[in-house]
Amino acid sequence: MFRSTETCRTAAALGLVAAGLMATLAPQSLLAQPGGGPVVLAPHRAVYEITLDQARGGSGVSDLSGRMVYELTGSACEGFTQNMRFVTRMTNQEGAASLTDMRSSSWEDAIAKSFKFNSTQYRDAKLSETTEGDASRGSTAVEGKVELTKPEKKGIALKSNVYFPIQHSIALIEAARKGEAVFQADLYDGSEKGAKTYATTSYIGRSQPAGYNKKLRVLANTDKLDSLRSWPVSISYFEEGAEKKDATPSYELAFLYFENGVSRRLFIDYGDFAIRGELKELAFLEPGKCDASLKR
Repeated sequence: MFRSTETCRTAAALGLVAAGLMATLAPQSLLAQPGGGPVVLAPHRAVYEITLDQARGGSGVSDLSGRMVYELTGSACEGFTQNMRFVTRMTNQEGAASLTDMRSSSWEDAIAKSFKFNSTQYRDAKLSETTEGDASRGSTAVEGKVELTKPEKKGIALKSNVYFPIQHSIALIEAARKGEAVFQADLYDGSEKGAKTYATTSYIGRSQPAGYNKKLRVLANTDKLDSLRSWPVSISYFEEGAEKKDATPSYELAFLYFENGVSRRLFIDYGDFAIRGELKELAFLEPGKCDASLKR
């Protein structure tokens, strides 16, 4: 039922990525925020329990459950790796069940010049789809390119204003810190078999002060979120070139986003059905070493 595009965009839109930079700016100048200090996102592993929120008429879905595991590792010097596994069991209205196992991995350097990605999808334990490719660019004044190797060899041009996932996530937190209510950007995340760029509109709600996390369910290590601000965020994804005023998003995601990159209260709307993700486990990982020789 789920497609690889949904898994890849889920990982990217959740954020859960550490400090990346725009290609044209030095790390220190982009990360420093007036009154807020540097943006530092924490390497971590988060496990979400997935449940069906609603199924609209014609969706064919009567029940859905599963689990999503997300892991972020790396540093602002060596780049960041995202790994995610998303396993769901869906039952249709005839009572037939199917198991979907989505796996994705990506790496992006800290200055948003290089983005490598691969994803696989298994349906009832049989491989059904594979995507793999590298995206790169020189500077925002030069268009980038994507070299796909799977599902087929293909070259794709990227416009100069397109964001990579880490770059997009850090920019979203920057916008939230500044008190901005809307952040718009074109995003390339390797979804849709690596063939598409999406126009995104992020709506950022009122900042929740430090301590808000204490109102949420207590889990091991979630006390580390108590001292952080957070924002309710909703992101809509549109086909590139669509008139967003009238167009229906192909995908919508909402979540509570903390300053260190951890997300809680996940809600994903695929159009014909919607799911919720409740954080069940959280572990913080050691950050990658930041050797001065690796800095650009």
